[in-house]
Amino acid sequence: MARGLILTTQARATTTSFTTRLSVSKPKCKNPLPYRLHLPSRVSSTRFFCCKCSVSQDPIVITEYKQSFSQRMAMAGLKPHHRIAIGVSGGPDSMALCFLTAGWKTDGANAVGKSDDGFINGILGVIVDHGLREESNEEAHIVSSRVTEMGIRCEIAKCSWLDGKPKQGHLLEEAREKRYEVFQNVCTKHQIEVLLIAHHADDQAELFILRLSRNSGVLGLAGMAFTSQMFSKSTHLYREGSKNKGILIVRPLLHFSKEILYKICQESGQDWVEDPTNQNTVYARNRIRMSLGNLSSYTFQSELQGVISACRRTRAYVDQICNNLINQAVTIIDHGYAIIDLEILNPSKVTDICLSKFVALILQYVSQRNRPIRGSTSKLLLHYIRTVPCKTSFTAAGCYLCPAPRSRGTKILVCCSVDCPLNSKMELIYPFLNGEQKHYFRNELEQIIADGKSYSNHFVPDASDVHFLDASESVISEAKTLNIISESTYRDILLLKREEIKHFKHKVEDKVDYKSKNKVESIIASPSELLQPGKACYFMNRFWITWKLSNHVSVGEGTENCVADLGGESQECHSCSCRIGHDKVAEVRRMSESDWLYLAKLSKCPSLDNLQQQKVLSSSTMEQISEKRSLHLENLELSAQKALEVLKSIPVAARRSLPVLVNHQGLLLSIPSIGFKHCPCLMVSCEFKPIVPLGGGHSSFM
Repeated sequence: MARGLILTTQARATTTSFTTRLSVSKPKCKNPLPYRLHLPSRVSSTRFFCCKCSVSQDPIVITEYKQSFSQRMAMAGLKPHHRIAIGVSGGPDSMALCFLTAGWKTDGANAVGKSDDGFINGILGVIVDHGLREESNEEAHIVSSRVTEMGIRCEIAKCSWLDGKPKQGHLLEEAREKRYEVFQNVCTKHQIEVLLIAHHADDQAELFILRLSRNSGVLGLAGMAFTSQMFSKSTHLYREGSKNKGILIVRPLLHFSKEILYKICQESGQDWVEDPTNQNTVYARNRIRMSLGNLSSYTFQSELQGVISACRRTRAYVDQICNNLINQAVTIIDHGYAIIDLEILNPSKVTDICLSKFVALILQYVSQRNRPIRGSTSKLLLHYIRTVPCKTSFTAAGCYLCPAPRSRGTKILVCCSVDCPLNSKMELIYPFLNGEQKHYFRNELEQIIADGKSYSNHFVPDASDVHFLDASESVISEAKTLNIISESTYRDILLLKREEIKHFKHKVEDKVDYKSKNKVESIIASPSELLQPGKACYFMNRFWITWKLSNHVSVGEGTENCVADLGGESQECHSCSCRIGHDKVAEVRRMSESDWLYLAKLSKCPSLDNLQQQKVLSSSTMEQISEKRSLHLENLELSAQKALEVLKSIPVAARRSLPVLVNHQGLLLSIPSIGFKHCPCLMVSCEFKPIVPLGGGHSSFM
């Protein structure tokens, strides 16, 4: 995020050359704002310098804003003693958020104190330095000093662009993704579970017009959620035995306008910065923001917010319906697939919008790909799910759907598609250094979410109080019919939509960069890293896998002792058929038909000749056990038989997404999900732990 340098009090006193810049969306005050300051040539003239107005504080106004803010924090389930982080850019939005949060923490009966160094307990400001401009580091430190003056401890996190800095056409979206990744990492490092973001009502209006111009439906037009969970893509933060609860994002300023946030900064005496990137009309949000600024009448603004509120009520209703359907009609199997009971679901009784969202949630959970399902694919899925009994198969969004075995088409199996390369992704998990994160979190988040849900559940409307469930008419047309907006507001919204569509159609796509980005994604999808003993990996974003070699297995388990060289030390390996080579590494891949055939052979008392042909046994081992069948072969036979029995209960389509361990030669070592391992000294663990939970986690659209 680009920033402009803050004008300090000393700088204001010595500077004589100002050029006033006025904006119709800014509040009026004694001193116009913001200013552009003429500085020596070594300072970029595109940097914006803003100062606070010289006005006295109005305690009545400030108190009203603080009370409103405290109510929103309570609605999110937050209390002053909770540890929270604030995303700080230095603009009026985040500076107002810092001021209000500091007051919420330190005022009232439940106020918290300050630490010995003078900082408010349990609050951290996070400033992300994207490093996209030379002066960004200097500006980040100045913002940090301003926030520190409020008693808020700050941390500046600098982005590292391993694949190079983003290109102009993708700058804002890639910077946003990087920013949230940094927020996640900083929160995890400090064991903070709640992140406050300074999005406000004007941001919602911009997003509404942007999504409207992209033909988004009512669920997209509902905008940003008041609260939502963000789940880490950095799986090294997701340790074994812990729940990936993610970070709770709270947007307590969604009911504040930009004008009010300017006023809060002025009345509280806070300086802020103006982002120079916000003036660049190359970006859609900036164009829409400027166009909305020309339609600043109270009627237009209030009616536009009224439409957004109606969309949010509809979104809350649809979410509740989908959660109920998931609880009633969906069964999740720990082998990584789902079963939808069509008789319980009764698709003919569910509206299109609810059924589409329901199916999308199931597919996003199974595939662990957070991509919206749109257009023709969504329509085909609707038709497929409504066809009862189900008799055909269907592939969409990284998933394979087909009738569940022995269900006569009354149930649908949803599993990963083997044709999707991203569903083979393997990511190594690196251990925490120096005992970091020994106590991962303080388990406050579950209670916070429960309190927030308890509050929001009282405001979920019933079907009679929601609009736009019928997709046959556009949202704004229906809003005009329902008198939510007037004819003039309707025309203005249509005009904004047409203008943005025109810009969007003439935008030149960077096709080379797009292809390059997809190529990198496909390369990452194929497992290229090997898994060493004692290490862990995350496979297909859902299976947590670890393995090691046991130092001792009793002879009673049906093994004969031999000595193998493991890691340069002579340790016991108790199966002469052990396939772990001297490189002591394994690779994880999906199960294939050849693995099934191999298990079938093992279950039928394999001969020593066959095993020798498969390079399982060495010549010296053959001599030791040539007179009688070895006990370890009996153990292998029994393990294969048990594995086949388990596999028979798993649908064929779902078997293909089970993880298997093979050695560097591709020979099967283990199928951990069903308990098969080639030798007793191999200790393998496989846990089904999807990153994002079913339903996408907690969210509230109040």
